[in-house]
Amino acid sequence: MRFLKFELVPLFGVLLVSSLFAADLPVKKSESGICHPPMSPWYERTEHFDSYSTFKHCLSSGGRLPRGLSTTDVVSARETGKLEPEYQRANFGQGWDDKNGDCQDSRAEALIASSTTQVQFASKRKCRVVTGRWISPFTGEVIQNSGNIDIDHVVPLAWAWRHGAEDWRDEKRERFANDPVNLWPVEASLNRSKGAQGPDQWLPPSGQCQYVARFSRLVKQYDLQTTPRERGWIKKFLEECR
Repeated sequence: MRFLKFELVPLFGVLLVSSLFAADLPVKKSESGICHPPMSPWYERTEHFDSYSTFKHCLSSGGRLPRGLSTTDVVSARETGKLEPEYQRANFGQGWDDKNGDCQDSRAEALIASSTTQVQFASKRKCRVVTGRWISPFTGEVIQNSGNIDIDHVVPLAWAWRHGAEDWRDEKRERFANDPVNLWPVEASLNRSKGAQGPDQWLPPSGQCQYVARFSRLVKQYDLQTTPRERGWIKKFLEECR
């Protein structure tokens, strides 16, 4: 019997957790005003409730945390994408924007603005940049071929989505994705290594203080909602930079 108990209980737990974190499950606000995300032990027992798509919306309506569940638990679940609408790149517009219609999209404009020499284009129309001279803020290395460059979002779009951008209007999300302050030409390999991580999870090989300072500036400018741990980490790091 002990052997069966050891084997079956963990399996049941895995199945239960998997079902509770299904992406299409709503947050339930009970008649007593308690917000139960799928991870709440009372989630399945709550039969009479108002449904909310996100935990934040439930709390904003006047709801409160269930007993035994901390905001840290909720944030951890949120960061896995289980309590919020799923991030999609299309939520921030269809790729690079060309608002003025001059055929130079925001990628091309970022390359032109940051090159220390006059850039060269692929054709006479001057739409696509092919060469220039860029100094990577991640390494200090000089890059001359635009094909080796990714335009990094200093604050990644998926990170922003998890920290409040899911509530923005489409226009604001598109503006954020194409904001020149949020665009840096860097080595493609480093941009892909960074992914959707914040500075407390990933830092470039060099220029770290400049990077975190710009990240923090954008977070404040766009009123993104960081966790207490993230705010503490950024504050301490920038103090050490000074």
